[in-house]
Amino acid sequence: MAVQNPFFGKREPEPFQRHTPPANGLNTLASGSAPAVGALAGGLTGQKPQASSVGDSSGSKLTVGPNIKLKGVEITDCDTLVVEGTVEATMDSRVIHISENGAFKGSAEIDIAEIHGEFNGTLTVRQKLVIYSTGKVNGKIRYGKLVVEEGGQLAGEIEAGIGAGARASAAPAVVRAEPAAMAA
Repeated sequence: MAVQNPFFGKREPEPFQRHTPPANGLNTLASGSAPAVGALAGGLTGQKPQASSVGDSSGSKLTVGPNIKLKGVEITDCDTLVVEGTVEATMDSRVIHISENGAFKGSAEIDIAEIHGEFNGTLTVRQKLVIYSTGKVNGKIRYGKLVVEEGGQLAGEIEAGIGAGARASAAPAVVRAEPAAMAA
């Protein structure tokens, strides 16, 4: 039977053949239960599937890689944004992770923010804002909880207490700070 290259032209139909599972541990195909896609791909390529970090296991994820610039967009329906390059945008998401070489400029409403790089603009963090030692956050910042590692920088108009408990309370405290004033 002659079979043509699938990229050029039509393939000739092949008669149905019963599939015998490979001997590398993917016997779940023969038993009728379907394995996870990652396990199937890992078994066929000989590589183990990589475990994702906590918080990245479900939902949609957008990664802006190193040396990539994303400008003038509105990011919606994204559960996790990972910034390794440069992003100028507005967004509403669950998690943002800005890597050490990453930069975000614009407006963001986030549940959890982890900043290793730079953020400039308006940042509203509903739950927890974590600024690591290499992180720099500047602009109008509102947060529920704040963690700043030694060396991390926070500057601008800062408003604390916007979490679930703060909604029932009176007006939250507003602090205006400069980077030199924020000593860890």
